[in-house]
Amino acid sequence: MLRVVGPVADDFGATQRALLSALPAEVSHPHTPHVTLRGFAEPEGREEVEDFLREWATAQHLISLTSEALDTFPSPWQIVIVRLARTESLVSAYSSLSAALAPTSFTRVGELSPEEWIFHLSVVYGGRLDPRAWTEAERIAHERRHPVATEIATQAEFVWYADGAEHRELIPLGR
Repeated sequence: MLRVVGPVADDFGATQRALLSALPAEVSHPHTPHVTLRGFAEPEGREEVEDFLREWATAQHLISLTSEALDTFPSPWQIVIVRLARTESLVSAYSSLSAALAPTSFTRVGELSPEEWIFHLSVVYGGRLDPRAWTEAERIAHERRHPVATEIATQAEFVWYADGAEHRELIPLGR
């Protein structure tokens, strides 16, 4: 993941608060704004994945993140997102991660090619909403004007779950 802490994060927070106040209580949400680049299913190989990501991150340039619009991933996902522009540095980072992962045996979750990936920040998860409530959530999301903001990501974030708790390591981008 990429840690988002500047103007994009500020706009994300305002958008998330507005949506949470307008949507049914069944929606859940991420607690921190982040851009997911990959998911792994490696409970026994966490240290190897962490070492791999640390090496990858130190070879990266800083990454420009620009919010583009409020959008949704439709059913079955039912997620309201802040869609990000496909900046050169963001696409390059995703592509370099894809290339570095190619020869590994890490089990990856939901992997798509750089051309298919939609760069985004998940704002609220509406998977538990019934169809009528989700239609209303989509309407609210599409009617809400989301400001364009830009920031520079300087850190990757490795997140894992163990013993019922979330753990994080921030990894500085190297160049």
